[in-house]
Amino acid sequence: MDAGSIRTTLTLPRAAHALIHEGTPIVGWGVAVFTILTPLILAGGLVYVCVPLLFGRIAPGGMFVARWISITEPWNMIEVFLLGVLVSLMKLGKLADLHFGMGFWAFAVLMFCMAAAVAAIDKKELWDRLEVAKNHV
Repeated sequence: MDAGSIRTTLTLPRAAHALIHEGTPIVGWGVAVFTILTPLILAGGLVYVCVPLLFGRIAPGGMFVARWISITEPWNMIEVFLLGVLVSLMKLGKLADLHFGMGFWAFAVLMFCMAAAVAAIDKKELWDRLEVAKNHV
């Protein structure tokens, strides 16, 4: 963002850090947990659980990780955050020149990929495959 002679670059971790240390720690921790931590747990968990299942195996602790995937999925707020960012950017666009960096576009692609990955997995089939793989070990 360029406003006059001031140029500001913002990343998601820096935004959460700034919110935590500048008087709104609840919002900052919310941003950190719901837009960084839970998507990371969800994506990492999906890879950890699903890749071994392609070979008919279950990863160590695969059932535990699958439970965590189920728990964190509703708390994955990437879509909500991106919508909020877009609304904020529309308002800021009237005050300053905005430039979208690679991080913004990567975040948007991540949102679509996460939504597609979660939608593509049939939960019942996932648990059935985990049970079959567990019984074959």
